[in-house]
Amino acid sequence: MDLQDQLKNLFPNHETLPQDEEQEIQHELYIQKDPLICKYEKRKGKATTIIEGYEGTDEDFKILAKAIKTKLSVGGTFKENSIIIQGDYRDKIMLFLKEKGFKVKRVGG
Repeated sequence: MDLQDQLKNLFPNHETLPQDEEQEIQHELYIQKDPLICKYEKRKGKATTIIEGYEGTDEDFKILAKAIKTKLSVGGTFKENSIIIQGDYRDKIMLFLKEKGFKVKRVGG
């Protein structure tokens, strides 16, 4: 007897939701006309990539930050209207943002 059968015995009136209703709705980001600024800095001797200039809401920018960090499998944060990514990933980030429909401007180096 597996877990599903045991749960059906314990809760006979319970109805399970179909798989289609459980999926999350994709959030659509605001695409702006002005380019995002992607720059490289060294902070405390370590390389960082900083993305600035987003005109949409902070929640959209946080979602974009999470998508970038997940795509590159790197650490980073969202602070003071900028995304700070650990390491020099300007080229990969710019390519990712262009695929999303953003205009990107490279600054520094």
